[in-house]
Amino acid sequence: MLDHLFLTVNDTDRSVRFYTEALAPLGITVRHDYDGKEGPPGHPDLKGFGAQGRIFFWLREGTVAPAAVHVGFVARNQTMVNEAYASAMRAGASDNGAPGARLHYDPRYYAAGVFDPDGYSLEFVYKQWQHPQP
Repeated sequence: MLDHLFLTVNDTDRSVRFYTEALAPLGITVRHDYDGKEGPPGHPDLKGFGAQGRIFFWLREGTVAPAAVHVGFVARNQTMVNEAYASAMRAGASDNGAPGARLHYDPRYYAAGVFDPDGYSLEFVYKQWQHPQP
């Protein structure tokens, strides 16, 4: 299991606005700013996102490398996938696959894909077998 991920972006203010809107339907609503001066020399300023007491997705300003990163965010159901996709598109994302089953993986794999403002590939994913219904 991963603890955290840093994503380098061109404009942190723009990216904070984008991710605040795009991740809200997934329940990723906690925000934290970390001043790099509090860390070791050269530590970047960070803009963090999280949920349930954890900050796990961080943005830092710098040179982007969109071909190097794909981020999949967990959704608890298909509705959350649909809502995250719609929110991301409203926030300025580009389409990379409308919500639907990804049969090439599994018939129960439901996802949507977008490119963020820096061109990073994001996926909102509901895997039914990982979220059994009561």
